[in-house]
Amino acid sequence: MGEYILQTNNLCKNFRGQCAVNDISITVKTNSIYGLLGPNGAGKSTTLKMITGILRATSGQILFDGHPWTRKDLLHIGALIESPPLYGNLTAAQNLKVHTTILNLPDSRIREVLEIVDLTTTGKKRAGQFSMGMKQRLGIAIALLNQPRLLILDEPTNGLDPIGIQELRELIRSFPAQGITVILSSHILHEVEQIADHIGIISNGVLGYHKAIYPGDDLEKLFMEVVTRNRQEVTR
Repeated sequence: MGEYILQTNNLCKNFRGQCAVNDISITVKTNSIYGLLGPNGAGKSTTLKMITGILRATSGQILFDGHPWTRKDLLHIGALIESPPLYGNLTAAQNLKVHTTILNLPDSRIREVLEIVDLTTTGKKRAGQFSMGMKQRLGIAIALLNQPRLLILDEPTNGLDPIGIQELRELIRSFPAQGITVILSSHILHEVEQIADHIGIISNGVLGYHKAIYPGDDLEKLFMEVVTRNRQEVTR
């Protein structure tokens, strides 16, 4: 296992001639939490979709554990991008059973991931009746089924109340000790500041900051400087 589980080199994505992501180069240390920050529409989700194979990069390179990314690496990547892929008429266990069947995984994984996300007591309650926080945790449980080495979470606290945010924050913090590296995207600075080891700040498709984060860093100031600078460069 290498020092870096993921690297992107000059990653670009164009949609009908318009650049959505421009020369994104990041390095994510193994067993760390990497926060990808940026305002809405900055290019965060597009970047994560390229890493997970949902979108094909226009140019650039993705390395997984030191080698060029291939679709086989998806066996080691779990992701929750946008809304959790849930069947509202099924219980938590039944939702997971659908995915263990597709992935040809043992049913023992269902109980294991339910314990990880603290959803073992939902019983016969259907997912459609879950709170937003419970739905997010079930979505993460689905992403954990294949025992990924890299977990990608796109705006996971969207729509959560303060209790749900706190519960999810504690869950995410627990993953590196279990051998799971996390990439977390968000536009909420305070949330990322509390859990990330390293951050990247993206605005207008350009990565303007990429470093470790330390206590006392003024993340809001950094964020505003990057966003303002990138907007000025775009309008020139």
